[in-house]
Amino acid sequence: MTFFTALALSCCLVPGAWAQDKPAAKAHHKAKAAAPASASAAAAPSADAAANSGKPQISEVGKRDPFVPLVSEHKTGGPVLPPGKAGLVVATVHVDGTVSAPNGMLAVVSNPDQRVYFLREGDRLYDGDVEKIGLDGVTFKENSKDAFGKPVERIVTKRIYPSAGEQQ
Repeated sequence: MTFFTALALSCCLVPGAWAQDKPAAKAHHKAKAAAPASASAAAAPSADAAANSGKPQISEVGKRDPFVPLVSEHKTGGPVLPPGKAGLVVATVHVDGTVSAPNGMLAVVSNPDQRVYFLREGDRLYDGDVEKIGLDGVTFKENSKDAFGKPVERIVTKRIYPSAGEQQ
C-alpha cells in the first residue's frame, strides 16, 4: 500500500515540477512575441472591424481569415439619401398605382427596399419632381448632370403597366 502511495505522489509531484519549469520558459518566449503582436494589433484593425469593412483579414503569416466572407453584402458607393419622399430616386421608383382623391391625384410608389410612399403633384424627390399624375402612370421631371457637370433636365414617364419595350 505504501508503494502505491509513493508511486501516486511521485506521479503527481514530478509532472508538477516539470510544469513549473516549462511555463517560465514559455512565458519568456511569449513576452518576446507579445510585444510585436501588440504593436501590430494597435496598427491593424481588429477582426470585428475587418468583418464590418468587408475586407479579408490577412494574418501575419500571410493567410486570410476563412470566416470573413469574400463578397461584401454591404452596398457601396452612392450618396446617403435622406429619409422619406426626399430620398426617392426617380430611376429606382416603381409606380404601384394611382388614386383619385377629392383634392387631386395621388401616386402610390415604392422604392427598392419595398417601402411604400404616397406622392402628389409638385412633391420634391431626391433628383427630381412629380410633374403630373394620371390614371395610367406618373410623369417625373428628373434633374441630373451630364459628364461635364452641366445640369440636365429630362421628363421621365413611369406607367403602372408598362407596354413592351418600356423601362419601368
